[in-house]
Amino acid sequence: MLFNSLTFLAFFALVLGVYRLPLPWRMKKLHLLIASYLFYAAWNPPFVFLIWLSTIVDWYVAKRLPTATSEVQRKALLWTSIGTNLGLLGFFKYGNFLLDNFVSLAATVGIDYSPPPFDIILPVGISFYTFQTLSYTIDVYRRQLEPSKSFLDFALFVTFFPQLVAGPIVRAAHFLPQCLSPRKVSAQQLGWGLTLLTIGLFEKVVLADRWMAPVADQVYAGALQAGAITAWVGTLAFSAQIFFDFAGYSTCAIGVALCMGFAIPDNFRFPYAAIGFSDFWRRWHISLSGWLRDYLYIPLGGNKKGQARTRLNLMATMLLGGLWHGAAWKFVMWGGLHGLYLAVERPLKQRFGNLAWVNARAGQIALALVTYVLVLIAWVFFRAGDFSSATALLQAMFLGGPNQVLLSGFATTRVIAITVVLLTSHWLLRDSSLEELAARVPPWTRMLALGVMLILLVLVPGDNRAFIYFQF
Repeated sequence: MLFNSLTFLAFFALVLGVYRLPLPWRMKKLHLLIASYLFYAAWNPPFVFLIWLSTIVDWYVAKRLPTATSEVQRKALLWTSIGTNLGLLGFFKYGNFLLDNFVSLAATVGIDYSPPPFDIILPVGISFYTFQTLSYTIDVYRRQLEPSKSFLDFALFVTFFPQLVAGPIVRAAHFLPQCLSPRKVSAQQLGWGLTLLTIGLFEKVVLADRWMAPVADQVYAGALQAGAITAWVGTLAFSAQIFFDFAGYSTCAIGVALCMGFAIPDNFRFPYAAIGFSDFWRRWHISLSGWLRDYLYIPLGGNKKGQARTRLNLMATMLLGGLWHGAAWKFVMWGGLHGLYLAVERPLKQRFGNLAWVNARAGQIALALVTYVLVLIAWVFFRAGDFSSATALLQAMFLGGPNQVLLSGFATTRVIAITVVLLTSHWLLRDSSLEELAARVPPWTRMLALGVMLILLVLVPGDNRAFIYFQF
């Protein structure tokens, strides 16, 4: 069920209507849990069993951890949770990838191996909910969190429908306390929640799907024939598309949750105004970067074991972060580039970070633009269909190409104009938030902007594309 569909709007209206009835708090939570399962089952009902399996295993593992009598038992319980969650993720997400690479490796040594078809359907959102429930078990194992006393609360934490299939990845310490007492929703909260839903849908339907995606699709489909300007315009279009698509989903999720009184943390903080890559990952997909930091980078040693080990830990974390995004080597390359960026950035910061020009406003803007260009280079591998297309497009961007992909002047102008507005708005708001912006502008300005968005949602409909991060 897509946020950008009439089906979801009808579903949400019904769920919200029942939720606002004068029912006991436990009944309201049960209502949200059932609604969440129905929301997920709209894609493929049998895959609800995978969520149940993950939920039940982590519930019982966490309940047993405080009473385990030895460290051996505690570790066995922890690895039961890790094995179950990563086992599900590995089979469904990486089964075909591993088999294909095994066949290719066998061929390189002269073995002709043709296995039977191994078509595995990827369950929507499995990367998100497995990481979310796994973090709960790890936090309980570390004694940073007490096990939940309510199975209903824990099941709702795992399956809460606004962020179930594409995040943000919510921590149990943030969500479970909100389940303890009834969530009271004021008219102001409801209004702001619906506003965020409108903004998110506008970003997704109009900006991402209607105005940016067709240009990116055309350029990347003809990557081998693209010229320099076309290649840059297509990559600019994708950089805007993926931001508006994913930030739009997160904004919708936060807004829908707020309408029911639940707070979900921000997942984006104007990332294209980042100055360097540490800053970028504090602003882009914040819930994933925080997860990778706390449950992978720091356990590997973080920056506490010397510069060489720090660089190795950064690279390992980002390579696995790239693989988390998709079972393909292009995603590993994307993650590897970001790992390289982070590893190179650390010594440069230590050597030049205190220079006057670096900290001057002009220097900060210049560094932000350099960061953005390097992010664009990495996005080429993320978006391209394969390595040959990615290398051809990069060659066109920097060395020129056949220039046989023809974009209309209007499409090119639209992409450049939206990119300029996107970068400028991110820079102006880099230390702010949408809530602070809304509080600063007059009410009539907010209403006018909201009205324009609603009109464009009606007049400039998208093509009902799924959100990009659903495939992860």
